[in-house]
Amino acid sequence: MSNHVYLVDDDEAVRKALTLLLETVGLTVRSFASPEIFLNQADKMTPGCLILDIRMPAISGLKLQEKLSEQGVFWPTVVISGHGDIEACRRAFRNGAIDFLSKPVDEQDLIDAIQKGHAALEAHQRDSAERAEAVALVSILSAREREVLGMIAKGLTTKQIADVLGLSPRTVESHRAAIATKAGTSSAAELTRYWLEAQTGQ
Repeated sequence: MSNHVYLVDDDEAVRKALTLLLETVGLTVRSFASPEIFLNQADKMTPGCLILDIRMPAISGLKLQEKLSEQGVFWPTVVISGHGDIEACRRAFRNGAIDFLSKPVDEQDLIDAIQKGHAALEAHQRDSAERAEAVALVSILSAREREVLGMIAKGLTTKQIADVLGLSPRTVESHRAAIATKAGTSSAAELTRYWLEAQTGQ
C-alpha cells in the first residue's frame, strides 16, 4: 500500500507541524507552499493521499481538486480548513474528497482519513490493473471470438449463440475453447467479468 502523502498549505507552521506528525507514523510526506508548485511537479509523483488547505492565494484547495480531476488525477484527498462552511464541504465531497477536517486538525482524525485514502487508492489501482488486463485479453481475441464472448457475458448458451450467429454448436464450442485458452479460464462468470471490465476500460 502507498504511504505517500502530499500536503499543500500556504501556512508554513501548519506544513511543518503536520509533516512532523505524519512522518512519526511512518508516512512519506512532501509539502508544498502553493498549489502552483504542486501542479508543476504532480505528473512526476508516485500516487498518494493529498491534504489540501481550502483557502490559499490564487488557487484554492477546491480549485486544485478540480484542476487535478481535469488532468485525470484522482488521488484521495483530505480537505482541511480553518474557515470551512457547509457549501465548501459539499463542494469538496463532490470533487472526490474522502474527508473534510477543521483546523486545528485532530491528529487521530487526520491519520484515520489518510489510512482510508490509501486503502481507496490501493483499491482503485487494483481495479485499474484488472481493467487493463481485461482490455488486453479482449484485444487478442478474433472478431468472432469477441462476438461469442459478448454473448457468453449476456448469459446465452452455446446453442443460443449458435442460433444467433448462424453457426453450428460445435463451431461455437471451438470458439469458446479458444477464448478459454487465451483467458486461462473456462468459467462463464470469469469470462463475463473480463468482458464487462474490458468495456469500462476502453
